[in-house]
Amino acid sequence: MQVLAGDIGGTSTRLAYFDAACEKLTLLAEGRFPSRKAGSLEEIVRRFIGEQGLTAERACFGIAGPVRHGTVRTPNLPWSVNAEDLSRALGIPEVRLINDLEAHVYGIDLLGPEDFEILNKGVPNPTGTIALVSAGTGLGEAVAYWDGSVHRPYPSEGGHADFAPRTEIEAELLLYLRDKHGRVSTERVLSGPGLRNIYRFLRDGRHLSESPAVAEEMLANDPSAVITRAALSSDCLLCEQALDLFVSLYGAEAGNVALRYLATGGVYLGGGIAPKIIDRLRGPGFLLAFTAKGRLSPLLETIPVRVILNDRSALLGAGRCAAC
Repeated sequence: MQVLAGDIGGTSTRLAYFDAACEKLTLLAEGRFPSRKAGSLEEIVRRFIGEQGLTAERACFGIAGPVRHGTVRTPNLPWSVNAEDLSRALGIPEVRLINDLEAHVYGIDLLGPEDFEILNKGVPNPTGTIALVSAGTGLGEAVAYWDGSVHRPYPSEGGHADFAPRTEIEAELLLYLRDKHGRVSTERVLSGPGLRNIYRFLRDGRHLSESPAVAEEMLANDPSAVITRAALSSDCLLCEQALDLFVSLYGAEAGNVALRYLATGGVYLGGGIAPKIIDRLRGPGFLLAFTAKGRLSPLLETIPVRVILNDRSALLGAGRCAAC
């Protein structure tokens, strides 16, 4: 059976045709498209179908945002997507929409050991709940529970929950962002735009000096990518401090999610940011924040933490969801 799968992100949309038999997927064709240049998901999918000339019996698209009654209005794109409308427009009998993090979780079981970087070995529990925290254009979170035979994903919008500071500098960051945005979600600090917010806070709120070269580079390029590059190459002290605070916040939120869902099966870090900052995540800042949970710190030390290195995990997961 041929299926069409999609990983719909705020920055790019990835589509693929698979020859599928539930747990076994064979890639037939793949394409990547800039999301913001299109007026709708249908426009992108039609283009891909036209380029490939293939057909599908089923389709599944993982897309950011809560899916309600087959419809999602994604927070990072001006799109409203409906599964039945897509089915009719594309001529595909079965179309399913799932949360993008749900798609990531479906894809985890299709990955191999080489697709992960271990940050904390912990004590793996194969039947324990697993959690996924994914910082990219936004902040996504999901969990999967063991049903007796497989892990079943359960979507969430935890990234939009309130940001709760732990330290004095994080409290200052909260006040700085609250003045600008009113309510402050965790996504405001733990995402690509969140890294930029942290940088601006340290520059404007804590008055750390800005590199003129970095400031100029940010005018022409994605600021979060510039901050990351400058931090990793030690070209900018302000960028290094911004990234260090970001990493600590990432560890703290991953630990919070592990506690909320008792994720003894492990916590996975997805999204586009984590693989780019592996060296910083391997440092002490992430795990110190992850395990700093008071009386339950010993529990956190036993929970495995892995970074997903394979950027096709959500695409594979959508393909698996379509096939099964």
